[in-house]
Amino acid sequence: MTTATNEKESPLFITSFAKGLMLLSSFRGEYSSLSLVDMAEITGMNKSTVQRLAFTLETLGYFAKDPQTRRYRLTPKSLEIGTGYLQTSELVERANPYLHELNGTTGESCNLLEPCETDMIYVSRFGGHKQISVPIALGQRLPMYCSSAGRAFLAALSPPASDAILAQSKLQAFTHKTEIDPQALRAVIQEARAAGYATSNEQYYIGDIAVAAPIVNAQGDPLAAVNVAVPFSRWTLDSVIEQLAPQVVNTARAISNAARSLHPLTDQYC
Repeated sequence: MTTATNEKESPLFITSFAKGLMLLSSFRGEYSSLSLVDMAEITGMNKSTVQRLAFTLETLGYFAKDPQTRRYRLTPKSLEIGTGYLQTSELVERANPYLHELNGTTGESCNLLEPCETDMIYVSRFGGHKQISVPIALGQRLPMYCSSAGRAFLAALSPPASDAILAQSKLQAFTHKTEIDPQALRAVIQEARAAGYATSNEQYYIGDIAVAAPIVNAQGDPLAAVNVAVPFSRWTLDSVIEQLAPQVVNTARAISNAARSLHPLTDQYC
């Protein structure tokens, strides 16, 4: 993170462009439409700057403004920014056949998540066959500390590196079971490091159990994680560990073998 901060001071860094991207990123989850005041509060920019950026993005076709409420929404054109990555990612391309096979074998939701700062981002997803699962879109983020994929990724890092990410994370409880004690989380990650997989039991979503294993390259650098998520109406944590964990680990190993030549995108994990 220090390297990224230093690079922002470089004469090559275009601050106005960075602010435009920040404004685009302010539309997440519950923020389907935003006013200028909303965007200023979310980004920390002043209203005058936000107004100019919003006008520019509207002119370029990435924003649409409601004439009555004067609130802004993203347009379909904004998809070009994110889907470009999904269409060109070598890791996604190499992982999808194995994820599809795992999905067919288990009948459950199978996902590929990559790191971004202190979160994991869904970059590929094959939905479960047996019931409507938790609605998750590609590009959605989950905190590393309370997701199985994040814990698996942290376990594949060295202890100092995983500790550094935990220290930078905003630890908050999303359910009554969310673990937010740093010492307990380090123990959870160490257990995952020894087992070769990580689990989460209602850590982020009520009723959700998940198991994940890391994907690494030939040098052992973690690239991503494979995750299978199931409802506790049909599964218990013990049955997930017994029946699904071995399949997830095998799938992660197969993808790791296919991704041996790949490297982490940046030293900052996004």
